[in-house]
Amino acid sequence: MVRGLYTAYSGMKNEQKRLDIISNNLANAATVGYKQENVSNQAFDELLTIKIRDGSEAYANKTVGSMSLGVKVGEVYTDYGQGSLRNTGNTFDLAIEGDGFFQVSVADENGDESILYTRDGTFKVSQDGYVVDSEGNHLMTAGGYLQVPVDSGKIVIDSDGTVYADEEYIDKIQLADFEDYDYLEKYGTNLYRAVDGATPKENTGSILQGYTEQSNVNVVSEMVEMINITRAYEANYKVVQSVDSTLQKVVNEMGKVN
Repeated sequence: MVRGLYTAYSGMKNEQKRLDIISNNLANAATVGYKQENVSNQAFDELLTIKIRDGSEAYANKTVGSMSLGVKVGEVYTDYGQGSLRNTGNTFDLAIEGDGFFQVSVADENGDESILYTRDGTFKVSQDGYVVDSEGNHLMTAGGYLQVPVDSGKIVIDSDGTVYADEEYIDKIQLADFEDYDYLEKYGTNLYRAVDGATPKENTGSILQGYTEQSNVNVVSEMVEMINITRAYEANYKVVQSVDSTLQKVVNEMGKVN
């Protein structure tokens, strides 16, 4: 009976985690370059309910009972699928068509800089001519920070990242890509950090000037999934109420001593 309570509770906890993920996706549905997250489910580990070398079972390992052991959150993963491209016409709005990431230099609280990766291409120019994102992080090229003349008349960025100012070569934006995105760790809303095991590979994406890549969140499907999660949560809650009611009857009625 108590296991039934735990099974229902684990279901409620799992649905709550799924709801948190979907709520975050919906909150970032309009965030440029955002990649939606999803969560997988796993059955609770059966290993934790196995009798090990129990003399009453002839010292054979056997499971305790046959009721479901509930569910647990498996893995939170990111969908790196291409988002829609929006034409803004802004010179330093850049979008990547295909695979790859922009590289930006981010300084921590101690002033130490590291390279992080993003699909958010809403850049601007600082007073010194450096191309930076909304947080002031510098866009990287093969040689360092991308800097353009502040008095230039026209900036053109080719699909391969080559930057021209008034038809004069300035620098080339260096995109990055990896063999396996499972080795990317999320940092904030739409930045990613490469962890141990991340293997760089040749980038195949192309840059579109005057465009931004929108979030790849499908609002309609996320709302439908939210309704399903709410119903599943309510079903588990009703199981808790039912078991609790049964336990009350056992204690208050059958447990009375005449």
